Order: sequence, then C-alpha cells, then structure tokens
Amino acid sequence: MTTPSRAPAVGVPALPVEIKSFQGSQGRAYLFNSVVNVGCGPAEERVLLTGLHAVADIYCENCKTTLGWKYEHAFESSQKYKEGKFIIELAHMIKDNGWE
Repeated sequence: MTTPSRAPAVGVPALPVEIKSFQGSQGRAYLFNSVVNVGCGPAEERVLLTGLHAVADIYCENCKTTLGWKYEHAFESSQKYKEGKFIIELAHMIKDNGWE
C-alpha cells in the first residue's frame, strides 16, 4: 500500500498497472487501476505529453491535497488503455511494503 506523505490512509490496493515511467506535474508518477480514500474533481480537457486527454484531478479525502489525476477519456487510440485509471505522483507517496 502507498500513502501520500502528508496524509495517511490514502492508498492503492495493488501494485501499479505500469511500472514504466509516467510524468506528473511534479516529476515521476505511477499508473494505477484503482485507488482508495481519494476524491475526484470535475473532468477537463488537458494537453499532456501524450496528447489530448479528459482528466479529473484526484485528491486525498483527508487533507484535500491533490495527488494526481484520473484519465476519463483519451482522444488518441494509442492512449485508450489509460481510460479509467489513475496517476499518482511519486512526490505524494511513500513506500510501505518495499515495492520499487
């Protein structure tokens, strides 16, 4: 389980979907199938490094810190695998169980 460095009890039930490097606004990030104790803001279109996506910021339910975003829609076919998945930035996580 991972938890944001500022708020315990936010986490993910399993390892990231993709261990490859994703880029968040504050550096390296991981892509997850699901997360817990995380709220979701409204979706908006953003041009990211991989093209146009509809994303919604996700935040800690406890302290309301923005942790990353949820991919609501990918406009390019090569990016469709991200739909419904979550990016959490490494800057907001600490290791609890030793995964790299």
